[in-house]
Amino acid sequence: MRKAITREMGLLVGFLFLGLVILPVAIYVVGQAIFGDYGGGSYGHFYSELSSRIRAGDSAAWFLVLSPYLGWQTLRLVALGWRSAGRRPETHPR
Repeated sequence: MRKAITREMGLLVGFLFLGLVILPVAIYVVGQAIFGDYGGGSYGHFYSELSSRIRAGDSAAWFLVLSPYLGWQTLRLVALGWRSAGRRPETHPR
């Protein structure tokens, strides 16, 4: 049980890092390429606005940050359902 909790905490921390550091960079770069200059001008302004929304408890900002972990959990649930659907139903002797 302790090993499973440690593994899940490691996954959460890793995906949280991805959502807090890598994902905002990717969003900013893609936004610059598609839409042009950001309203504030720099990545620093973009990230400070995002972090202030996170600290304020904005649900959309939290969803953005947690989306890598939520996506991983969704994939795990789909795989579990897929495996469960592929199993033969247990027959009960009468």
